[in-house]
Amino acid sequence: MTLETYLRERGRKILAPYLMCGFPSPQAFPDLLAGVIDAGADMLEIGIPFSDPLMDGPVIQRAADVALGNEVRPAVALRTIEALAPSVPFVYMTYYNPILAMGEEEFAKRARAAGADGVIVPDLPVDEATSWIAASRAQDLAPVFLAAPTTPRDRLEALVAAGSGFVYCVSLLGVTGVRASLSDRARDVVDAVRELTDRPALVGIGVSTPEQAAEACSFADGVVVGSAILAAAERDGVDAAVSLVKQMREAID
Repeated sequence: MTLETYLRERGRKILAPYLMCGFPSPQAFPDLLAGVIDAGADMLEIGIPFSDPLMDGPVIQRAADVALGNEVRPAVALRTIEALAPSVPFVYMTYYNPILAMGEEEFAKRARAAGADGVIVPDLPVDEATSWIAASRAQDLAPVFLAAPTTPRDRLEALVAAGSGFVYCVSLLGVTGVRASLSDRARDVVDAVRELTDRPALVGIGVSTPEQAAEACSFADGVVVGSAILAAAERDGVDAAVSLVKQMREAID
């Protein structure tokens, strides 16, 4: 079953927690991963630690620094997830530099061997991604692209045509992080995507509370939640992060 089919047939709004591989520590990460799945995650987005995460705000930057400080490099992250074998579909979120360093075909092979269903590469523009898309599709990986509030129609058409799995609808301009309210531009992005495709549209970046998750799911097919979960894990431990995911599941449902 493809990722897109799975998301369509799930029968409920999709909750996709973002986790940083190796955070809050290599020892605690497996418990966090298992915990958020038990709490109701339909899919995971798993970050591969990188030293220059230009899309990410301070919470995810710190998580990447912690993981890298514990020697969780890209190859280690791939092996870690392969060993843990998550029981729900997952996509990797990484930047292009680790892919380039490993080689597109080799990275795609290792990602698929680890069980990934797709990969998000936020700093790789769709019009420069031809070889990466080919390498991904050769391994049955969904290349997932981001649609932002400022994405023009022609570019939106291109990323919808090139991608698969789902469309990541960025709710606001700026880096990832906890926000006090859901951006009023999130609905506009979802509406623009739905004019072009019936592929699932998930809202991410700036979804921070159960109430915001429920609001986003009133017009989108689901949400990706990262910084709020990692901040809870950093501040109060794995149980607090898992509790937040459970609250989001209840709010969405």
